[in-house]
Amino acid sequence: MNQSTNTLSFEKIWKDMEFLTNCFRQVLKELGEHELVDLLSQDGSKNHIPEDIKLNEKQIQVLSMYMQLMNLVEENAAVQYRRKLIDNKGLQAIRGSWSETFNRWKSQGLSQDQMQEILQKISVTPVLTAHPTEAKRISILELHREIYLKLIKLENTAYSSSERKVIGEDIMALLERWWRTGEIYLEKPTVEKERNNVVHYLSKVFPMALKKTDIQLRQSWLEMGFDPEKLTYPRLQFGSWVGGDRDGHPHVTAAITESTLKEQRKAALELINTQLNELVTHLSFSKKRNLIPEILNDEIDKKLELLGEAGKIAAERNPYEPWRQFLSLMLVQLTNTMEEQNNLDEQVYASPEDLLKDLQVLKSSLLEIDAKRIVEDLIFPTERLLQSFGFHLARLDIRQNSEFHDKAMEQILKTTYPELPEYRSWNEEKRIDFLSEELKTNRPFAIGGKSFGPEADKVLDCYRVVKKHSEKYGPQGIGSFIVSMTRGLSDLLLVYVLMREAGLSCNTFQVVPLFETIDDLLASDKVMDSYLKHPAYKKSKDGVQEVMLGYSDSNKDGGIIASRWHIYQAEEALTKTAEENAVRFKFFHGIGGTISRGGGKYHRFLESMPPGSLSGEMKLTVQGETISQQFANRLTASYNLEMLLSGTALQTGYNSFPQRATTYPVAALRKLAQYSQEKYQDLINHPSFLEFYGEATPIDVLELSKIGSRPARRTGTRTLGDLRAIPWVFSWNQSRFNITGWFGIGYALQKLKNEDKDSYMQLRDFADKWPLLRYILIQVETNLMNASPEVMSLYAELVKNQNVRQELTEIIKTEHTESLDQIGAMFDTNREERRQSLLDNLNRREDALLTLHHLQIKNLELWRASDDRNESSLVTLLLEITTALASGLKNTG
Repeated sequence: MNQSTNTLSFEKIWKDMEFLTNCFRQVLKELGEHELVDLLSQDGSKNHIPEDIKLNEKQIQVLSMYMQLMNLVEENAAVQYRRKLIDNKGLQAIRGSWSETFNRWKSQGLSQDQMQEILQKISVTPVLTAHPTEAKRISILELHREIYLKLIKLENTAYSSSERKVIGEDIMALLERWWRTGEIYLEKPTVEKERNNVVHYLSKVFPMALKKTDIQLRQSWLEMGFDPEKLTYPRLQFGSWVGGDRDGHPHVTAAITESTLKEQRKAALELINTQLNELVTHLSFSKKRNLIPEILNDEIDKKLELLGEAGKIAAERNPYEPWRQFLSLMLVQLTNTMEEQNNLDEQVYASPEDLLKDLQVLKSSLLEIDAKRIVEDLIFPTERLLQSFGFHLARLDIRQNSEFHDKAMEQILKTTYPELPEYRSWNEEKRIDFLSEELKTNRPFAIGGKSFGPEADKVLDCYRVVKKHSEKYGPQGIGSFIVSMTRGLSDLLLVYVLMREAGLSCNTFQVVPLFETIDDLLASDKVMDSYLKHPAYKKSKDGVQEVMLGYSDSNKDGGIIASRWHIYQAEEALTKTAEENAVRFKFFHGIGGTISRGGGKYHRFLESMPPGSLSGEMKLTVQGETISQQFANRLTASYNLEMLLSGTALQTGYNSFPQRATTYPVAALRKLAQYSQEKYQDLINHPSFLEFYGEATPIDVLELSKIGSRPARRTGTRTLGDLRAIPWVFSWNQSRFNITGWFGIGYALQKLKNEDKDSYMQLRDFADKWPLLRYILIQVETNLMNASPEVMSLYAELVKNQNVRQELTEIIKTEHTESLDQIGAMFDTNREERRQSLLDNLNRREDALLTLHHLQIKNLELWRASDDRNESSLVTLLLEITTALASGLKNTG
């Protein structure tokens, strides 16, 4: 972003904040909340709030809403900035866009046909999860959306002053509704509520975003002067974990999985029904003005015969409009499908492919009368909708922890072979031998429905639900069977045996490892090699095998540098394993919303992958608040979807048409990761670290929060290993230490500089040239800048043991200073020039955030000193402060 554009964006943010703040002030005055008005300055600028002010719940809500309004204003400013950039410099000026990708391919010497070949390989699957990271209620998110749309209306200079006044009145009405609505979850949301939220995005948001992204792709292709007939649209499908992910989640039962599959199918069919009704509205072509193609007349006759009286009644509504007649007949057949009229045989659509055939009839008949534009505008989006969402909306992944599977198997064997030692006591070799022998036969251990024990019954009940659903509707609604904490081959073979017990075919669904810890990432290629070579493994028809890589636990293990390096290394090693076994790996990236857990700009994330490692197939998680931040607004949603699809295509290009390899300083980065991991692990293994962490962060409050249905700990034990990565990151962010996103980088760079100057200089030379290194350095610098030594000291005062407090605080703050200095030295320009936008962002929020930090600390002291930790008013106040801080910091875990 150049200086002049930066200044314009900055001015726009303040102008919009001034307008919204004055709307908010007016609402508060009208509600008689005069003492709250002074918390907000009239010009929407920083608010100088005395540290000793005693804020109550209302004042906390004022600050929370103020910062959330700022988020909306900044999002709108980013959209307007991109528009101005396109006007001034063209579509290719947007980093990560389709236009930029096409121009980069052109500069590499790729032809139109070669670009088309790459696009044919692209298949991307965003997987929505409901991890406990979204601190805002759905009703608040909907109000955000409405205010944002009103803000966009104000961009229209055609409105008169009186019309603009009405828009202002509308915004004030929305602000009043927001003010009267509670900010936090007072009751923990159920899995069903989380599922409803995900279904809302899948059925209401993503279809519109896909349509706009496709338009952007086509426009970029045409601007290159390419043949529109040769444009191939990348495949985009969706996945979900809500209702299928039972890793440490006791509330995800077989019944929940069953109802989720049904609800998603119902929503998908309703989505298609709405789209077909739209087509009926628009395709009002009269046979008096158009020559009716024979194919259309023939298909109408066939459907009339097939659908009987219901078809006849539908067709009679539009006697002179054959395209509407055909669509009306399609709607009768779809209604039968929705009502599950299984006794009607052909009178239902057995699959999306059947409905696609009818759309092809419409398409062919319209092309025959030269209505090409109508096909592009109406029929094509409907085809894309069916291809992306089918009759299932999203594929539901089934995830469980390897330890849970081990317990299940132990219970089965204890019932079946009581003379055998306990399964969990077996070594890896014995497990593989036993499971391999079992997989030579289809014989189950016991008759269907037999009870073995709690873990075994839960696993098998879930698998039976999958079997029943897929037999009735087909397997499309089911994704993969994912094994968390995969340590070895036996963890994967065991799922095959459990599938056999439930009567599921392991040829229908893929069993997928999730390599999470650093040790598991290091062993991943060996595990996959043994898996692919095992006699029980059956290669899929397309030769694609999914492999999931975890960002959260590897970060918790070794810090951010080591996590990124080991994931990169694992991708390289796994790519070689795939080539040796003649398969393609679909990497499933388990990224979170925060930088610590893999979050960030999609195109930057994709560019940081090893060149040639992406075969065109990719999955990735979209978690918690990331869903609303990236996809709640249509323009932002289409932008992020474009970055994701275009970035995947760009990386796939390096696999399809390798460029001359650049020699990156891999050995130097390996050393940096090693040194960083040493420093990070010294900290978390410090004998007083857990004591410091438990008192200097609000982790105990977060474990009581109501922002997700999943418990904060896997088993409930008070250990770092048992704590989930999300509350781990969330707690450090709330207290502004942010150690999960930077700790160890300063020490590592300084040590490398002292001990291996050549390696250090290699990294410095490639800081702007190696996408992976630049991605790491910029992301770590962002976390360092979001951290605050001043606020760290405030939270450290909560630690009762003075020696522990002084020693750990000094370690963290010293490393923070060192890290800022060392990262700054890696770039030629100073931080103030490079990171002006982030500095402005932080500056706008700092006063309000500091006030909330003081308040959180004060109430943490009161709560921890109280006899009743469940005292509701104090807990509610702390959760309100937590939510307000999360809004201001723009992230949770």
